[in-house]
Formats: sequence, structure tokens, C-alpha cells
Amino acid sequence: MNGQPNIVLVHGAWADGSCWSGVIERLQADGFHVRAPQFPLSSLADDVARLRQVLEFQNGPTIVVGHSYGGQIITALGADAPNVVGLVYIAAFGLDEGESLGALLSQGPVTPALEHLFTDSRGFGWLSEDDFVNHFAADVERAQAKVMYAVQQALASTAFTDVMGVPAWTSLPSWYLVAQDDEALPPDAERMFASRMGATTVEIPSSHVAMVSHPAEVADLVEKAADAVGAVAAR
Repeated sequence: MNGQPNIVLVHGAWADGSCWSGVIERLQADGFHVRAPQFPLSSLADDVARLRQVLEFQNGPTIVVGHSYGGQIITALGADAPNVVGLVYIAAFGLDEGESLGALLSQGPVTPALEHLFTDSRGFGWLSEDDFVNHFAADVERAQAKVMYAVQQALASTAFTDVMGVPAWTSLPSWYLVAQDDEALPPDAERMFASRMGATTVEIPSSHVAMVSHPAEVADLVEKAADAVGAVAAR
């Protein structure tokens, strides 16, 4: 697909770049240039710096896709996002200016996937195996979910208090996939994010990790975003 935008996939907390494998295979088969880097999850500033590092060597327009906390990372690009032409949120946080993850999550009861979240001596949060396998990745085949649990990357606790600046979605077109069976981020919160950013929205019956359990639907939304920005650029 010559002329199509590049795709950069941003994983969230308690995951790594491999969670996008099924999506990457489908996008590459359709001719897209795809990157799914590893993010340190050590601070929002570090994660945004890693994203900018990867964006620097993309040749041409790029769509950035974020899952969960990855939505926080892509949103924090703000208005300074050279070559980024669209944002795709997969069951992801799409905060507005002045908001933080912790303040938003405190507005409701603790979700099942985060019920036993614990913080280690270095200030990084981890999910328990039961919460990960049975709630975070509830619709993933159990053996695969246990592998995902084993390789989870912990999230710095500062991520919950970082306050969002001007969000990137105020100046870029957005797409949003709502995971209807999400037990980590409430689906109603996802709908709220999508609505206020004016995102083109789809909903599927998925757990929080839709890119693992429903890679075809996720890849399809990314390709729809790519087609849309390509059509605009061609005018």
C-alpha cells in the first residue's frame, strides 16, 4: 500500500510490544510499515520521549495507536507531534487537560483487574496473577494469558498522578475501540473519552486486551483510520 501512513503501536501498563503481534501480522500483510516499540513505563515523560524517538525515524505521515495507559502516552504528545496524522485508542485513556489517571479512577469502585494491584519497594505497580488472567485478559486463552502475566511490565506509580497538558486529540482526528467486557477500564469511561474527543467509535465484546483477543477487529479499525487520513491527504 504505497502512500499509506506508517503505524506506531503503543502498549500500555502490564504489557509489552509483543501484545500487538496479531495486529502487526495483519497490518504487515496489508503492506503497512509498523513499529511496536518497548516503553519503559518508568514515567510519563520517559514514555513520551521513547515515542518521540520512534516517530523521528518514521518516513512520512504516521498513525499512532495506544492501548490502555498507551492512550496516556499518545495523548501527551500534545500539539507538538510532527508527522502524526491520526490517533487510534484501543480501550485506552484519553484524558483532557488537567486530568490524571488516579483522579479519574478514584471516581468509581476499583475494577476487578486492579483489585489487588500492589506497589513494590521501588514504586512500581504490579497485577496479581488471578486478576491478570481472570480479569485483565479474561477472554484470552488461559495458557496465553499466563504467559502475558509472566512478562508483564510494571508501571511507575507516578503515572497515576501525572497531570495531562493539552491533549493531542484536540488537534488530530481520532478513532476509538470500546471493549464492552473490559474489567480494567470501565466501558462507560471509554465511551466518555471517545465522545468528548469526537472519535469515530466502534464497540466489540472484548476484555481489556482487545488487541490480543480480537486482533482482526483492532487491525480493521487502524486500517480504517489509515484510509481516512490517506483520503484527506489525497484531496
